[in-house]
Amino acid sequence: MSENETSETPDGDGDSRQELVYHVDGELVPASVATVNVRDRGFMYGDAAFETLRVYGGRIFEWAAHADRLAGTCEVLRLDHGRSDEDLRARIEATLDANDLDDASVKLSITRGVQPGKLTPPPDVDPTVVVTLSPLGRGGVDGDKPWNGPATLQTVKTRRPSDRALPSKAKTHNYLNGILALLELRVTGADEALILDDEGYVAEGATSNVFFVDGGRLCTPTLDGPVLAGVTRDVVLELAESEGIPVREGSFTPDDVRQADEVFVTSSTREIRPVGTVDGIDVETGPVTKLLSRLYERRVEKLYESA
Repeated sequence: MSENETSETPDGDGDSRQELVYHVDGELVPASVATVNVRDRGFMYGDAAFETLRVYGGRIFEWAAHADRLAGTCEVLRLDHGRSDEDLRARIEATLDANDLDDASVKLSITRGVQPGKLTPPPDVDPTVVVTLSPLGRGGVDGDKPWNGPATLQTVKTRRPSDRALPSKAKTHNYLNGILALLELRVTGADEALILDDEGYVAEGATSNVFFVDGGRLCTPTLDGPVLAGVTRDVVLELAESEGIPVREGSFTPDDVRQADEVFVTSSTREIRPVGTVDGIDVETGPVTKLLSRLYERRVEKLYESA
């Protein structure tokens, strides 16, 4: 059993590890026996859509945005799975209840299902729907950070594919590009990869969106390039606008990031993580990063207050 298949839940008998329960095709099953068919297209070809979500106080953070992005991925894949947003949310909530978890990271996956072993998918779809999760600490104002200290960011040789080759808004099980980028980090032990597009402009991290501050202006790569529209990215932009922080979405070089006043990365599980070094160059955690982090924490805190 892997580490993420257990949850720390003291039971009074000295054993604090309880096996997690996952939701697989409508059934709640122990993580150790949760399986999908080896002929499932999600396994065979990466032909699947997924979302990673954060849950605070038993409430899914930004569910509507995640549901919309998942629908967008399925539209790109032409995967008409026939499951409503309400049904998908209910599966997530059932999984949380089964594990007695209020704070967690959740992964929702939808594949095209088991089909004959050929690349061309038949029109009829019997999707495989899987919900897995991992417990996380409390978020919000008094919460625990999901990371230890500022991140180290390293530019890698692996490039983000052109949007014409692999549509950037599609969040699929085919994550080989990010895996190859992260493998490059083994040499230096950096926390996150800084991935460029084919023209040499900054695209994103392997599993995050990238922001930096230049002269008080918040900058982030434009979605016109091969950049996934992150849910947390959108929240940060909204918070910046609410505070009157000038924002520029554009094309930036690695030097722009290296020479920035502040740098941070975002994702559903990382939230807002400051970056301490970019390619070995030190970066300060400055006032814009700190302000946005506080605002983000307050937004999360509202979920606990409404629970």
